[in-house]
Amino acid sequence: MTRKTISFAMAVGALTLASAAIAGPAPYQPPRTSDGQPDLQGNWSNATITPFERDKKYGSRLALSPSEVKELEGANAQLVADGNKPTDPNAKVTDLPQNCGRGFVGVDCGYNSAWVDPGTKIINLDGVERSSILVSPADGRLPPMTKDAQARMQARIAALRGARASFDNPENRSLGERCILSFGSSAGPPMLPLLYNNNYQIVQTKDEVVIEVEMVHDLRHIHLSGQHPPANIKLWMGDSLGHWEGATLVVETTNMRPEQNFRGASVGSKIVERFTRVSPTQIKYSFTVDDPQTYEAPYTGEVALNATKGPIYEYACHEGNYALPGILAGARTEEKEAQTAAKNAAGAGGTSR
Repeated sequence: MTRKTISFAMAVGALTLASAAIAGPAPYQPPRTSDGQPDLQGNWSNATITPFERDKKYGSRLALSPSEVKELEGANAQLVADGNKPTDPNAKVTDLPQNCGRGFVGVDCGYNSAWVDPGTKIINLDGVERSSILVSPADGRLPPMTKDAQARMQARIAALRGARASFDNPENRSLGERCILSFGSSAGPPMLPLLYNNNYQIVQTKDEVVIEVEMVHDLRHIHLSGQHPPANIKLWMGDSLGHWEGATLVVETTNMRPEQNFRGASVGSKIVERFTRVSPTQIKYSFTVDDPQTYEAPYTGEVALNATKGPIYEYACHEGNYALPGILAGARTEEKEAQTAAKNAAGAGGTSR
């Protein structure tokens, strides 16, 4: 080999290295299943203290500064430490704090830190520590509701406030209380973090991806072939059809049941989710909700699914669900007491005449 040839080869090599440096590292290539699909299998958690909607003070800024992350995670750690302090065994219900954090006040403060596990960290995706789960609209807030949706929401709130109907029977209680479906939107779609039990297990076959949800022990079946059923057939967690776009599993879900009205969603909503394994220990999960009957524009969010140790423990909801019969029995007792009081008042009135 001549000196000119060597020099040329070295120059080409240098250019190649320079180009690679400019382009950045090659994207992560996930392992493959025996069927050749990108492997999403394993145990994952979406636990985080990043809120669904962005605090207005951040405006359109998705990325938090290191000092902001330290402050937020530090405040959460202090909240946990305060909640773990021993309670005076002689304290009465009336002695409980009026505000014990995470939305709990008064007697609900009995649902203390021993029972909750929302996470300890801010979401970190693509090297960006996030101020919100929502990334679109740009302000990280839900789009405005349509006028019809606002009317539906107001009617629903009025019905809950204006009567005791929610205590009449089990069917009027929440899906979580009835052990039918996870609280909030843990099972989804979209699959979002909660106050506790934020674990998932993903299992794949050639024709299906199954996601076991820790909360209420739900199972999501994502079929990789077929078509959605007719619009009048509604399913818990909707009907999910998936396909692969490169290394990303794209899932379209329709046919949601009306009871599963996440943030006022209509039965006509369509949710598109994307699962992309971006490292050995993380899946980037994104979702877009398109619901023109409820919101004036679609909205999109992103969550990190981080690898966690298994197994997922059984969520024995019915076996330990003493609250629901207690709530209904309490309502019946109050009704009997009211009837007795009314009879006594009527009797007293008759005697005085």
